Amino acid sequence: MNESIFILKGDICYSRTPTELTKLKDGYVVCRNGISEGVYERLPGGYEDCPVRDTEGALIVPGLVDLHMHAPQYSFRGLGMDLELLDWLKEHTFPEEAKYEDTVYAAEAYERFTQKLKFSATTRACIFGTVHVPATELLMDKLEESGLRTLVGKVNMDRNAPDYLTEADADASAEDTVEWIKDCRKRYRNTKPILTPRFIPTCTDALMEHLKKIQMRFGLPVQSHLSENVSEVEWVQELCPESEFYGDAYDRFGLFGADAPTVMAHCVHSDERERRRMKENGVFIAHCPESNMNLSSGIAPVRAFLEEGIPTGLGSDVAGGSTENLFTAMAHAIQASKLRWRLVDSGLKPLTAAESFYLATKGGGAFFGKVGSFEQGYEFDAVIIDDSAVSDRERTDISDRLERLIYLSSEAEITGKYAAGEEVFWR
Repeated sequence: MNESIFILKGDICYSRTPTELTKLKDGYVVCRNGISEGVYERLPGGYEDCPVRDTEGALIVPGLVDLHMHAPQYSFRGLGMDLELLDWLKEHTFPEEAKYEDTVYAAEAYERFTQKLKFSATTRACIFGTVHVPATELLMDKLEESGLRTLVGKVNMDRNAPDYLTEADADASAEDTVEWIKDCRKRYRNTKPILTPRFIPTCTDALMEHLKKIQMRFGLPVQSHLSENVSEVEWVQELCPESEFYGDAYDRFGLFGADAPTVMAHCVHSDERERRRMKENGVFIAHCPESNMNLSSGIAPVRAFLEEGIPTGLGSDVAGGSTENLFTAMAHAIQASKLRWRLVDSGLKPLTAAESFYLATKGGGAFFGKVGSFEQGYEFDAVIIDDSAVSDRERTDISDRLERLIYLSSEAEITGKYAAGEEVFWR
C-alpha cells in the first residue's frame, strides 16, 4: 500500500472530553493514511519533507457528525411547523416520500440534498431514504460521489401508513431489503447500508422478526425513532401492551443495541427505565433539538443523557429540523437545554458551547468508530473554516471563535473538508 501523508496548519480546536477543548494557534495536525497522527505546536523531526497546507489562520475542527436526517424530506423543510409529529407525517412527509417512486424526481431532489450536505461542515451522517429501493440506491450513488462517509437506510414499514407508501407485507419488505443490501454492499466504499424500521407504529411484529434475521445475517447497524412525541408514545403503548416501555418494543426483537449497533433519534420522553436499558445496551441517542421544538415534541433531557453515560450525538433531523447546518443544531441544543433548566428541571444544568461541540463531533462520531477528534489514532475528518467575517482572528481566543461560529456560522465560509483523510473539497 502506498503511504499517504499530509499536514494542515492553522488554528486547531477539538474535543477530548465533553468539557475539555484542546486549542492550538498556528498548530499542525498530521494525517497519515487517513488517520490522525497527532497535533503539534512545532513539527517534530521526520516530517520535514511532508506537504503542508497552510490555511493562513483559518479554524480547523473535526468534521461534524449528523446522527439523524431524512434525505427525501429536504425538499419540504420549513413547512408544517404548526403541526405535531403524527399529523405532520400525514400531511407533509408521507405525500412527499411517495414521490420518490419516480426515479427522475428522486435523482433531482437527491442531487440538491447531496450538494448541500457536501459543502456543509458535516463529514458523516446517518440518513433515512424511503421504502423505494431504486431511489435509495440513487441517493447512495450521489453520496458515494460526494466523498462523505454515510450510513443510508431503505425505510421499512408495512402498516399504519398510507396505502401508496405501505409495503405489501412483512415478507415483501424483507425480500426487498435483502436484495438492496446484496446490491449495495460491494458497490460502495464510503456509503454503507443501515437497517431502518421507520418506527414501531409502522412495523408489524413479523417485519421486526425479519429485520433481526437480516441484521444478524449481514451484521448491520440499526437506526429508528424513539419516544419523540407524547401521542406517539401512547400509540406504541396501545400497539405493544406487553412491552415495558417504547424501547423495550425494539429490544424484544434484538434491535436495540447490544449485538446490533443502534442509534435512536429524539428520546424526548425516555424515562429512567428506558434510559437505563439504553446505557446497558450501548444505544446511541441522536439529539434533535430543533425538530423537537418545531413539532412540539418537547425538550429532551440531554444533560441527563450525558450524566448517565448514554452515548449521545446531534441530529439535524431535516425536515423536522430546518437546516443541515450542525452549528445551528449546536445552538438549538444549548437554547433548548436552557429552557428545560428554567421551565422543567432546575437540576439539569444547561449545556455549554464546549459540550454541544463535543456532541456534534466526538460524541456522535463514536457511532462510526474512532471519529470526531484529532487525537492520535482517530480517522482524519477535518473542516477548514474561514471565520474572519465572524471574529477578529488575531485577537480572539479560539474557544470564543468556536462559540461565535455556533451562533453565527452562516456568516463564515467553509473552505475545505476531508473525510477519512481524503479531500472532499478545497476552495
